[in-house]
Amino acid sequence: MKARDVAEYLLQLSDTETNDITNLKLQKLVYYAQGFHLAMYDKPLFADPIEAWQYGPVVSELYHAYKQNGSQIITPTNSYEFSDKFTKEQEELLSEVNEVYGQFSGMKLMNMTHEERPWIEAIETKAQQINPYTMQSYFKEQLIEE
Repeated sequence: MKARDVAEYLLQLSDTETNDITNLKLQKLVYYAQGFHLAMYDKPLFADPIEAWQYGPVVSELYHAYKQNGSQIITPTNSYEFSDKFTKEQEELLSEVNEVYGQFSGMKLMNMTHEERPWIEAIETKAQQINPYTMQSYFKEQLIEE
């Protein structure tokens, strides 16, 4: 699975009247989906690496797919095909991520990721990519705290 599949699914979940998903916000929602999937199922939701950029975690391929939107709202791709891409558990996880984190603005989500160990470690060690094992460990801790 690709991060683009996850992004398009999250865009489809957004209510068309209240959709406020920008590229910045979408990147963070995809990051949280990956983190919680790693924590819950001990494997990644998608194969694309997540990089530590100035504005938080970013999937480069995803950024380039939507960069033409700038800071404007992204509308879902109507023709995107989802058949059998996600398990029931993955759909539930994405719905939960959308419900919990989708209420926040892109800037709020960016600030949240800047306070979390996976992004901080990558920035401090000057690693280009956020370590998936660090994400898994961090998000497992978050599940325990909930």
